[in-house]
Amino acid sequence: MSEQSPYGASSGGWAGPPPAAPPKKRRKWPWILLVLILLMIGGCVAVVAGIFKGVSDESERTVRVRYSVTGTAENVSISYSTYRDGDMSTSQETARTLPWTKEVTTKGFVKGGSLSITLGESGGKAVCSVTVDDDAPRTATASGAFANASCSGF
Repeated sequence: MSEQSPYGASSGGWAGPPPAAPPKKRRKWPWILLVLILLMIGGCVAVVAGIFKGVSDESERTVRVRYSVTGTAENVSISYSTYRDGDMSTSQETARTLPWTKEVTTKGFVKGGSLSITLGESGGKAVCSVTVDDDAPRTATASGAFANASCSGF
């Protein structure tokens, strides 16, 4: 009896080439990693574009700022400032009697300002109020001779 070779033929002769090695598997993880990186980059671009659009829209939005002072005080010194297109303008007035109001419109990325009042030596009571568009007003109260009040943070 003749011996069997590992290739299925007898050892008496050459039976052919050894079987072909299985084809190398291509690694999938580099492609998956590439797709994930591209998705992350695309997401970042979309977020940055959205932020840029929001900032651009906000810088063009016009708002109405209404300053008012009410109360019983007389000779009230009123100082108000408003940001307009990146610049701040400040004005000062004296109201002999109250109520006093001033309305301005402004636009630009930075909006807002402040309103400060100082009562005269006759004292009394006064409330300063600032309303931006139709938002809730910011208010502060001063009472007594030479008392101060300030509305800001809007």
